[in-house]
Amino acid sequence: MSVLVYTETEQGKFKKSAFEVASYGSALAEKMGADASAIAFNAEDAGAIGNYGIGKVLQVSDASFESFTAAKYAKAIAAAARQENATVVVLSSSANSKYLAPLLAVELEAGYASNVIALPEDVSNFKVKRNAFTNKAYAYSAISSDIKMVGVSNNSFGVTEKGGSAAVDSFVPDASADGVSVDGQDKAAGKVTIADADIVVSAGRGLKGPENWNMVEELADVLGAATACSKPVSDMGWRPHSEHVGQTGKPVASNLYIAIGISGAIQHLAGINSSKVKVVINTDPEAPFFKAADYGVVGDAFTVVPQLIEKLKAFKAAG
Repeated sequence: MSVLVYTETEQGKFKKSAFEVASYGSALAEKMGADASAIAFNAEDAGAIGNYGIGKVLQVSDASFESFTAAKYAKAIAAAARQENATVVVLSSSANSKYLAPLLAVELEAGYASNVIALPEDVSNFKVKRNAFTNKAYAYSAISSDIKMVGVSNNSFGVTEKGGSAAVDSFVPDASADGVSVDGQDKAAGKVTIADADIVVSAGRGLKGPENWNMVEELADVLGAATACSKPVSDMGWRPHSEHVGQTGKPVASNLYIAIGISGAIQHLAGINSSKVKVVINTDPEAPFFKAADYGVVGDAFTVVPQLIEKLKAFKAAG
């Protein structure tokens, strides 16, 4: 009996979500009286995940796994779960994990609960608490299958460092073709991605045009944040669709979400509800976003944002 954690990597580096699912898997294994292991694909420092309570990492070092395909990854994780006699498999709520989770559940004949935000109170009946209705409610689901799968909601459980390093074992899964081939990938280099960002600076039509986006990017640079936008902005071509956040775009679960010139349509709010602190800057005091905000500034973004940037720069310079 053990817990297996799928720890995602990007260009050889562990994603932030990997540390959270490792922390969750470690805490769950401790509660179950079981061992916690992980599987990683082409990680440069696989043993580092041991800092979050993982005892052993199955390291897949195979160039054919550098490009993600759900079916191939699902088969590899299933093989690792069988080898480790895992009764629980823990994944994140990233887009990739959501793609492969149903395939992995079929491979393992496992029950799968997504959007999980807490450890089960009793591991004997394995009832987990989940976000529901775009984070407006909670649901409790019991997984009764022999093998269980848990998808941890991003930024819900947190990261717990325990110190130490994991033992790294080479793992060679079946790398045969799955009917999907990847000819190439174009990735932005040197930028914080929305999925892994602790801080996201987002803007909408209130910026009046793409030529004004430099102040959003400058604020993001000062904060070490990712940039994002509302759907109308990406639809008009001001920003790439990869930055569109919301129910029909990318979900955001950052520690801090700053919305500049975004009114707060229900679809946008549904995609950012998991963010812990929301700051809104808008000239309209009746903008719907203020009802969801933790902090609100009623003012012109072209006045407020430059002042905020200068204050942050001064604060950082003062140490």
